Amino acid sequence: CVQPSVPPVPNYKLSMSIPEWLQAIQTYMKMLQYNHTGTQFFEIRKTRPLSGLMETAKEMTRESLPIKCLEAVILGIYLTNGQPSVERFPISFKTHFSGNYFHHVVLGIYCNGRYGSLGMSRRSDLMDKPLTYRTLSDLIFDFEDSYKKYLHSVKKVKIGLYVPHEPHSFQPIEWKQLVLNVSKMMRAEVRKELEKFARDMRMKILKPSSAHSPMKERPRGKSLSPRRRQGSPQRRACRRDKS
Repeated sequence: CVQPSVPPVPNYKLSMSIPEWLQAIQTYMKMLQYNHTGTQFFEIRKTRPLSGLMETAKEMTRESLPIKCLEAVILGIYLTNGQPSVERFPISFKTHFSGNYFHHVVLGIYCNGRYGSLGMSRRSDLMDKPLTYRTLSDLIFDFEDSYKKYLHSVKKVKIGLYVPHEPHSFQPIEWKQLVLNVSKMMRAEVRKELEKFARDMRMKILKPSSAHSPMKERPRGKSLSPRRRQGSPQRRACRRDKS
């Protein structure tokens, strides 16, 4: 019985440039292949703490099974951890085609003044994008143009916050800090919103709305009084996404 070959997990080498490292990660994901089976092999609950999702990513590298877009985002975060110059954030798309809605997510990358992405899709131009885009809106519009080729109209774009590089973090990923109904907006308006958000992200002034998640998500028996730990006053997020 011949064991199927397991692709080796890429290791960062000091001789690599960041684009080369991202390319090695994407090549690895492609070797795992896109999961066309209709069965999802790994359960990804978006509300789980980052530490739990990183355990799932480790499992993906052990099992070497085909993955879909959401697993690719988690795996991309896991493999880029420990590279503080590489900022990672989720980008989600809701599209409409032939009477149906479709959802897709990729991992946005920001490094050294340029944007790109990692991910998996059935379509080669709806996953990884090179680290060459000068602005976040240039990257998003490139995805939108790619979708047009497949007659998909993009309805919504959701951008999350930078994911911490601390793999043992108990905070969940912030998946949708900015939600744009792009189908009802002019491109200039979309660009303006994206650039303001990207600027705020780079300045690290945005706070995750999930830090103020509904009370039911808190463990029972804990004090809900407004006392806070010393040294980490959390500013209240003033805008909550309702979608």
